[in-house]
Amino acid sequence: MDRDRLPPTLSPILVEDAVRAALSEDLGRAGDVTTDATIPPEAEATAVVASREDGVLAGLPLAAAAFRAIDPLLQWSTAFADGESVAAGGPVARVSGNARAILAAERVALNFLMRMSGIATYTAQFQARIAHTQARITCTRKTVPGHRAFDKYAVRCGGGSNHRYGLDDAILIKDNHIAVCGGVALAINRARAFAGHLMAIEVEVDNLQQFREALTAHPDAVLLDNMGPELLAEAVAINREDNGGRVKLEASGNVRFETVKAIAESGVDYISTSKITMAAPTLDLGLDIAIG
Repeated sequence: MDRDRLPPTLSPILVEDAVRAALSEDLGRAGDVTTDATIPPEAEATAVVASREDGVLAGLPLAAAAFRAIDPLLQWSTAFADGESVAAGGPVARVSGNARAILAAERVALNFLMRMSGIATYTAQFQARIAHTQARITCTRKTVPGHRAFDKYAVRCGGGSNHRYGLDDAILIKDNHIAVCGGVALAINRARAFAGHLMAIEVEVDNLQQFREALTAHPDAVLLDNMGPELLAEAVAINREDNGGRVKLEASGNVRFETVKAIAESGVDYISTSKITMAAPTLDLGLDIAIG
């Protein structure tokens, strides 16, 4: 991870609320009836969480919180931090204590850890393909409802960047806004008159004519939607020539493993894609009771 970039953090309140909701969903009205029917209340155990494939970890605080929520006396230990890489077959964490508590929390802990690590891993794979450029992979608002903070945190763990969190923290003028408003520059000017001085303004454009119009209104960023690498490179050149490259440029649309390198090499600053949050495969992690 970049030495100038501090590790991402999660609000403990968000973690606690999400974990308790997930445990309540899983344990239902009667608790873990399988475990309660087969394991004595006093039984003790040690379990090992291990990765079955290479990946980047994210979600360790939620996994630990799941076990603590069931039994505060459970002992959780790990040599890893979120954002670090793990090799296939390697142990990730250990948890020891009451066996019933371990088994009751297992699925919720792994669900958070597997999904979030999958997002971090997928993001890192995209970012690795463009590491030779200045561009950064960034996520979008296409996240699991109710879990946006965790999805976006996982993106940062994978070395990516976050776009706006919601409709309330930045202005992004899209094609439908422009259609209703009546023009690119008019929409930007209205946004500038409305926004506070700390709120960024970005506008989405579909072609270079719209892009040139957008630059006349001086937005903070321009989203270049579904433009090929050649058009993107032309937009980068126009931005550099017209105002010294002060406007940040974001490419979006048709972003895949096969296309991201060429997109980044066009010179854009950011490449946004919903794939890192909506199409990331989970990282295969498992929990097994240590025998002997």
